[in-house]
Amino acid sequence: MDEAKQTGPRMIPDNRFQKGHLRWVFIIVLLGIAGGVAYWWFFMHNRVTTDNAYVKADTAQISARIAGSVLRILVDNDYPVQTGQVLVELDPAEYRALLDKAEGALAQAEAEVLAAEVAVAATDLQTAAQVEASESALQAARDKEREVRHRLEEIESKRLAVLADLKQTARDSSRFENLYRQGAGTERQQDQAMTAFKKARAQTGAVDAELAAARAALAAVSQEVERAAAQLQVARSDRYQVEIQRHRLAGLKGLRDKQKGEADAARLNLSYCTVVAPVSGYIAQKSIQVGDRIQPGQPIMAVVPLQDVYVEANFKETQLSHVRLGQPVVIKADIYPGQTYRGRVAGIRAGTGASFSLLPAENATGNWIKVVQRIPVRIKLDRPPPPERPLGVGFSLEVTIDTSDRSGPVLMDEIPYPSGRASAQEP
Repeated sequence: MDEAKQTGPRMIPDNRFQKGHLRWVFIIVLLGIAGGVAYWWFFMHNRVTTDNAYVKADTAQISARIAGSVLRILVDNDYPVQTGQVLVELDPAEYRALLDKAEGALAQAEAEVLAAEVAVAATDLQTAAQVEASESALQAARDKEREVRHRLEEIESKRLAVLADLKQTARDSSRFENLYRQGAGTERQQDQAMTAFKKARAQTGAVDAELAAARAALAAVSQEVERAAAQLQVARSDRYQVEIQRHRLAGLKGLRDKQKGEADAARLNLSYCTVVAPVSGYIAQKSIQVGDRIQPGQPIMAVVPLQDVYVEANFKETQLSHVRLGQPVVIKADIYPGQTYRGRVAGIRAGTGASFSLLPAENATGNWIKVVQRIPVRIKLDRPPPPERPLGVGFSLEVTIDTSDRSGPVLMDEIPYPSGRASAQEP
């Protein structure tokens, strides 16, 4: 009975207590829903988030341009380097010998070019002088020929006059001889006529001899003209030697240019024995030691520009409906809890990640299951990460894009680098 009295009140339900408890539960549920709605509206509305994001950088793969043996290594993994800093030195002995050989061949080719230039100038002057002398000799021979012809014409005219005198004196001598025989003339007249006839005949003989000499002189002068003309042709033909030597000089200049190119190539290969950093950053993936024999294009290390890192976030295609270029981004790194980085959307890839994979999916064959694709989004940091909390390549991130402002474009409408040379700080 006592036990019934003690347990009895506990078994009787209190309706007022239950109603009050339910009311408070209802109020708490409403407050939770309101809080969730408020949180979604103020913190999740117009925001897309993904943890499929990683730090990227335009890493410079360092390789040698020539084959050679490693002589010195001046850096190691994690070393900071600046643009132009020497990283590796290869043994230059072989390439220095090749440069000396090429420079020797170039010096010889240049000497041959100089000698050929002097020969061309000398031949040009000599043949020009020969042509000029031959032309003068030909002109002189022709002038002499004209003079002899003129003299021959004078002698021929003189001979005509002498022949006329000879005929006249012959007639006078014959007439006075007949008159003398008939007794009509005197002996003196006959002697005078005979003397005039002999004199005219002697003059005719002298003129004939002079005419023969003039004709012989004309023949000799004509031969001289022919010889002078032939010599002129020879001198003019010698002028072709100048053209031949000029073409030979052009060939020697071409050979010299070839030797110069080989010397420049040898000098360039010698400079390649010193491997320098193309960008500033930190050394990674060093894979060589002193004495190693490396080949052209063989990766020997990498330079990671940590000051120019960017973020590549792989969003689902359903999350990118309102994503635009220039929208602000909040970035959190798994390695630094509580640290926040800020950036902006710099680019949306022109295809899904699967489209550019090594073995893209072939959805036109076999059974097909729809899979939401991922699209890489490039994010540029507003400022470089602080030195005390740098972002290394491949770090895992959580990225949130604020899509409130949708005025920006989805794709770039112009090339951001008209000169074609992008800065390492730009996306």
